[in-house]
Parts: sequence; structure tokens; C-alpha cells
Amino acid sequence: MEKSKVYFTKEITSDSLIKMYEKLGVNLDGKVGVKVSTGEKGAKGYLKADLIGPLVKKLNGTIIECNTAYPGARNTVEEHLEVAREHGFTSIAAVDIMDGNGEFKIPVKNGKHLNYDIIGENFKNYDSILNLAHGKGHAMGGFGANLKNQSIGIASRNGKAYIHSCGQTDDPDACWTCKYEQIDFIESMAEAAKAVSDYLADNHKKIVYITIANAISVDCDCDSHQGDPVMGDLGIFASLDPVANDQAFIDMIWNSTDPGHEKMIERVDTRVGRHITEYAEELGLGSTDYELIEL
Repeated sequence: MEKSKVYFTKEITSDSLIKMYEKLGVNLDGKVGVKVSTGEKGAKGYLKADLIGPLVKKLNGTIIECNTAYPGARNTVEEHLEVAREHGFTSIAAVDIMDGNGEFKIPVKNGKHLNYDIIGENFKNYDSILNLAHGKGHAMGGFGANLKNQSIGIASRNGKAYIHSCGQTDDPDACWTCKYEQIDFIESMAEAAKAVSDYLADNHKKIVYITIANAISVDCDCDSHQGDPVMGDLGIFASLDPVANDQAFIDMIWNSTDPGHEKMIERVDTRVGRHITEYAEELGLGSTDYELIEL
């Protein structure tokens, strides 16, 4: 079987981001949704609007997001849009909080934990998706890149609760007291990401994957008290395979000579974070076997 191609560049600029997208050879057309994390109020690592703006404009894209399950400044549409404005996203594109208009269920095939995934209603409106992730650590998942951006990120507020509780509840107030094994949460994220991929394929919609690994903190952009970066910037990863793209990001952290990489390794492994790519591969979402092509 041919290895998945992952393109990589150390250069993190708007121009190199456009080149990485073009290298994938897929023309995202029709109504294009660009899934990024708008970043919690107080966070600092989220992808900056001036970095991603030229590519978003080139695609005539809409920034797409969903509300958070946790209490904060992004769990209602009005507050979420205000944070998006403060973080510069409304200056580069329209911002669509997709679950502001309701939600719908999509099937999870062969899942152990989730019977379905619940995603923002407006996701139906997009013909093509750019999954544009920020590579960093995460307090609950160990790390966040394309798989997390596609699972928790595209899930509605209730859908996030359903993933976080490993299928026990879709109530955002109740999900945080649910008991589960950490590995079950990691697998639930993979199942939700696969459900989104299946939904897009079944409806003949396109998706490509890019991760920008800069300002790498052990904390996620969803953390209002996000810590400073623990290691230097790595670069930009791009692939048609989200599993390969996440695996390449993780492998580069593991193989880094940056002393700060030990903090990232500790964060990922204490959360069983690397299991997400193994399990996503098992589900048929992609391959952990890849060829890294440096540009």
C-alpha cells in the first residue's frame, strides 16, 4: 500500500501556507468552510488572522466554528462572535458559529463509544472544507491538531459534551461529572473525526488538512490561561490524510532536539494522546505510515 504523503515546510508565512495548500492539488470550490479554533478569550497561541488571512481570502472561505461545551466566553453565539472579532477573524472573513442555527446527528460507523456525532447545523451548507489546525498540547487530549479540530471542533456544543462523556450524555452541564477511562475519550474523538470524514465522503464534499505548528504550548487555545510556548516552532504540515498529518506532527515533536519537547512528550503521554492516530487508523480514517516531503 502506498504511504500517505505529508508535505512539510519549516517556513511559517502566509505565502508558504498558500504554497502548501496548492501542493495538495485539490481545488476547494463551491462554498468553502475553513475550520480553525478562534481561541478562548485570554488565550494567545491561536492561529493569527494575518497569517491565515491570505489563504482564507484566496478560497473565498468562511471561518467555521461551534460553541464550547465548557463555560467561558465562547459558549453562546453572541459571545463567541465577539471573541472572534477581538482575535481578528471577522476582519478576514465571515465567521459562522455553525450550531447557532441548531445541530444534526451523523452516524458513527463501527464505533465502540459513540452511536453518532452531533455537529453544527450549518456544516451542511459547505461544499469544501479546509481543516486548518494549530498544533499544540491539550489538557485533556494530550495534543490537538487535525483530528481534534475535526472531532471536538466541528461538534456542536451538545456534541462536544457527547464526545467528552464518551457517549454518556449530550448535556454540557452534566458531561464534566461523567466517569470514563482516558483511552475511551481519546477513542471517542477519533470516532467523531471519522464520522465527519464519512459524512463528507457520502455527500461528495472535499476536505484537506493543514496543521501549523507554531507557538507550541502544552495547553490548548481553548485555555484562557494558556501557558507560553515550551518549544520552538516546527513548521507547516499538509496532507489529504488527517491521521498521517497528525502522526507527522507528533513524530517531529518526539524527534526534536529542542529540550522543551520533553514537556510536550509528558503532556501527550500522560493523556494517552498518541493512541488517537492508532485508533483512527484502525477505524479506516487514514494511515500512520507516511512519506514526509519537505518543501
